[in-house]
Amino acid sequence: MNFLRTFFASLLGTIVAFFMGGILFLMIISSAASFVDSENGSAALIKENSILSLKLDLPIVDNIPGRQQFQISLGFDEESIKLMDLVTAIDLAKTNEKIEGIHLRSDYLEAGWPQTKTLRDALLSFKESGKFISAYGDFFTQKGYYLASVADSLFINPNGNLEFKGLASEVLYFKDFEDEYGFKMEVIRHGKYKSAVEPYLTNSMSADNREQIGSLISSLWHTISSEVAQERNLSIEKLDAIATELQGNLPEDAIKLGLIDQINYEIDYINILKNKLGVEASDDLNFINYKNLLYGNASHKKGVRDKIAIIYAQGPILFGEGNQTQIGDEVFVDAIEEAAKSKRIKAIVLRVNSPGGSAFISDVLWRALEDAKKKKPLVVSMGNVAASGGYYIASGADKIFADPMTITGSIGVFAVLPNLKGFTDQIGINAEHVMTHKNAMGYSPFESLSDGFRESTRQNIEYVYETFKKRVSEGRGLSLSAVEEIAQGRVWTGVQAKENGLIDELGGLNEALVAAAKLAGIDDYNLTSYPKVETDIDDIFGLMNPLGSVKNKIKSSLPKELKIFLEASKSEEIQTSRIQAEIPFTLDIN
Repeated sequence: MNFLRTFFASLLGTIVAFFMGGILFLMIISSAASFVDSENGSAALIKENSILSLKLDLPIVDNIPGRQQFQISLGFDEESIKLMDLVTAIDLAKTNEKIEGIHLRSDYLEAGWPQTKTLRDALLSFKESGKFISAYGDFFTQKGYYLASVADSLFINPNGNLEFKGLASEVLYFKDFEDEYGFKMEVIRHGKYKSAVEPYLTNSMSADNREQIGSLISSLWHTISSEVAQERNLSIEKLDAIATELQGNLPEDAIKLGLIDQINYEIDYINILKNKLGVEASDDLNFINYKNLLYGNASHKKGVRDKIAIIYAQGPILFGEGNQTQIGDEVFVDAIEEAAKSKRIKAIVLRVNSPGGSAFISDVLWRALEDAKKKKPLVVSMGNVAASGGYYIASGADKIFADPMTITGSIGVFAVLPNLKGFTDQIGINAEHVMTHKNAMGYSPFESLSDGFRESTRQNIEYVYETFKKRVSEGRGLSLSAVEEIAQGRVWTGVQAKENGLIDELGGLNEALVAAAKLAGIDDYNLTSYPKVETDIDDIFGLMNPLGSVKNKIKSSLPKELKIFLEASKSEEIQTSRIQAEIPFTLDIN
């Protein structure tokens, strides 16, 4: 028996050692390859008549987590592109005399609307140099077309298609499902627009929810249509008619309507570019990608000691340590305190891309940011979404920037608790309790909420809601009554938030950095990013479980509402974070 134990222990140790050795070997090879690429890229001179090729077929994110970079380097995860890398490359191309123009492919753009607008603004700035932008697509999604519409010349495949249909948002409702199968969600909320919980209470959309979603997507569409109209020299009324009747789907119709300039196969399009640049038909165009420009650009300015810290608050706000995709108190409080204490860091820019989450953790982070603000300027840059808890942590900043299409606001609080009693009754499971006091049981997923527990939770929600409003009132210089008018869980676009005082200026991360430097009284600076979460041994061992990755991908593809049902058994986790400051619905705008 001892022999077998020793044998299997040795075998397991050998397997683990072999796997770890393989991982380390791949890391060394990957690092060496990256070094060679970097050296070659920085050493290679960009040739005359070059074109920056922007093929945007990968997910675009605000910040790429270190763990994901590690997995990408080993080929275990999908590659992604950092938004500001693209913006920096476009800015560099604008001033590089050897780059004549940009070739854009945005057929299937994987980015949020605000991120897309940031790219579009960078391309508009590029056009001011007098250089050309040419776009080609086999098929343009509506978002991809919005970006491509900035081009001087827009080409489409003869067998392609163009999506231009207006905006819509779909919300799933579960009341019949709950009644049929006994999976019930106990709901306690404050705010008439706090409609995250609405799908569990009814089978149809309330008038209040319909009003806020309608207002939201109308504001977004106004930004989209007005900008497309300006670049394509079309009226907004004509674009609305095209979207209403789906008139521009086919390439021939898109040409007649002025949405597209030419219909060509890609090989003919390339020949048109060659002719534009005076390149022989038999020669190749000199395409470079954004990495070529970044490799040759020293992002760190030598001799400059002053820094601005960018803290990327990306993902839901949750109890726990936190990382670069989840906002937890431990990692983020440490990051805020470190940035505040550093003598070289003169200002902090908080980049928020979060739908919110735990109200408790939101307040912990708010307090840490308030302490940091006493030491140096704090500016917020809002990304795709900075709502509820995401707005909570932003509300006290010295200055708040949001993109016109940012989703923000959602000042409201709710609690959702799974109740399985109807289901357990159907399958013959009965939970019995013995208590010293009538409310001693608290929350149980196997019983309906007691009146005492419900009232206690309601009082907590009211307290958190009033605290939330107070934070906004003090941070934004608004009266409590004025905050109440724009609160109650309602969401707003960046444009609307500017009008009602929730933000200061419309703009992206670059504008926030400029404002932070001005508040700090510095002209030149380097950037440093937080949180600094290093790849550790858990990340390496995580790669040993491919089924975990598949499970996460399946789970992430489900509607948010269904995920809550799947997590119903995790009663302890839900109970500790039951009061939520979170965006009022899964906002999927197509």
